[in-house]
Amino acid sequence: MTSTLTSVLQQQVENLSQLAQLLEQELHLISARDAEALTSLLEQKAELLEAIQAADRQIEPVYQAEKKSGSLPEEAESLMQSAAQILDECKYKTSVNQKAVEQGQLRLTHLRNLMLEVRAKESLTYDKKGKPNGGRLGSGVSA
Repeated sequence: MTSTLTSVLQQQVENLSQLAQLLEQELHLISARDAEALTSLLEQKAELLEAIQAADRQIEPVYQAEKKSGSLPEEAESLMQSAAQILDECKYKTSVNQKAVEQGQLRLTHLRNLMLEVRAKESLTYDKKGKPNGGRLGSGVSA
């Protein structure tokens, strides 16, 4: 059982390391605004997260059995610490990526607002008294 626990933990550490790499690539793609590559990467990330979840389900019962018997090997403890460190790194990278996406959305909202302002200024007309009158292009004009 001990070899099973260590082998599943080793696989989990590899999965988490791959996730950390994907998160790094994700940040680069967010910055580059490469939507196609980002979509592909997100699919890979979803598959990897499913694999991590499956490994967690495998680890839990074996870990609990080893813990009850009091014979948790040092290698398993070391692997669990490594997994926890990489998981913390992944959480940090996820928060950085989230901030990058939020900043990108703010920039897009700002740009949209600027475009709407320009459009409103372009459609500015004047009424019969010479006062500014926006948004009613051509109203009151008869041919």
